[in-house]
Amino acid sequence: MRGFDVGDFYAALTNQFLLVGVLVTAGLTVAGLAGGLILGLAIALMRASHNGAVSRVAQGYIWFFRGTPLLIQMVMIYSGLPQLGIKFGVLTSVIVTLVLNEAAYMAEIIRGGFLAIPAGQHDAAKALGLSRSLALRKVLLPQATRIILPALGNSVNGLLKATSIASVISMEELMRRAEMIMQIKFDVLEVFAAAAVYYLVLTTLWDRAQRWLERRYDPTRTVQAKEEKTNATTVMPAVEQAALPR
Repeated sequence: MRGFDVGDFYAALTNQFLLVGVLVTAGLTVAGLAGGLILGLAIALMRASHNGAVSRVAQGYIWFFRGTPLLIQMVMIYSGLPQLGIKFGVLTSVIVTLVLNEAAYMAEIIRGGFLAIPAGQHDAAKALGLSRSLALRKVLLPQATRIILPALGNSVNGLLKATSIASVISMEELMRRAEMIMQIKFDVLEVFAAAAVYYLVLTTLWDRAQRWLERRYDPTRTVQAKEEKTNATTVMPAVEQAALPR
């Protein structure tokens, strides 16, 4: 068995065919995250519903999609649904599976964020006469967003790497394209190493985005910014007066 070849590794790293796979993987991650957040929020609200039937439906959804492997779910949607007269293409099957699977995890993350909000916030919203939808949008969601960001970061990293499972139904994302290159050039270690580098780049970019979001929703930072603005407005007149000619 030959050793690791740096030249072949660089060739794989700069391979345009593999770079397209990186973009496909990033696109699948964004689609799965966006759809998972929207559907996950709906499932979380159903889970917290006072209607027992609605709550049990949400519990069953979460139980199924968290309790079965993503691979089985993807094969069932791609190969099983056509037997019921529902047929999706490869791309649609992958996105639908990622969204349905991610929504189950997002639902529990979002529900945990809501449960962590002090009960006084709910009471305050009611006292102000806010409707449920307005209280959710203006009071609860901003606070829950700050709480769930760390768990959301872990979930997105898992989703990013889970897109590699789409290769089993011939979705040409990063891992599938790496396998196709290996079948031609037989540079197993070099191509896998290049793919690993790209996965690390994508996860690092998301880590930076997550840190920015955490700073954005940090309440202490917002308060400090308001205090600095207030101090600036009170100090400026004195500074301007000192600068006037005597």
